[in-house]
Amino acid sequence: MTSPFSTPATGFALALALACTAPAAMAKSKADNLVPSGKPVSCVNLQSIRSTEVRDNRTIDFIMNGNKVYRNTLPNSCPGLGSERRFLYKTSLSQLCSVDIITVLYNSPNLNPGASCGLGMFQPMAKAAK
Repeated sequence: MTSPFSTPATGFALALALACTAPAAMAKSKADNLVPSGKPVSCVNLQSIRSTEVRDNRTIDFIMNGNKVYRNTLPNSCPGLGSERRFLYKTSLSQLCSVDIITVLYNSPNLNPGASCGLGMFQPMAKAAK
């Protein structure tokens, strides 16, 4: 049986995981003044992701190199994402895309996997004009 993360050329998956945590006060203040800026894109380059800020059960801000922000609003609520504020993803590509799945990580003695949820489009964000 072939993994959904396998590529025909390599036969194995390149798995990348990102456990994300952000102080809630910092995440809230930084993201409160952001507005959509440009058309959404379906993928972002993995090497350009500097950090993430989980806003709630449906919203993740991906902070890129150069302080560019892409907001991903999941199509459906992802149980536990807003309270745990950490997740992992697996991809066989060099990009994270709207077809990819994230899995919530619960902070227990070990990081245990929780709900798995699909990503949405990546909306570029910019600081709101004052």
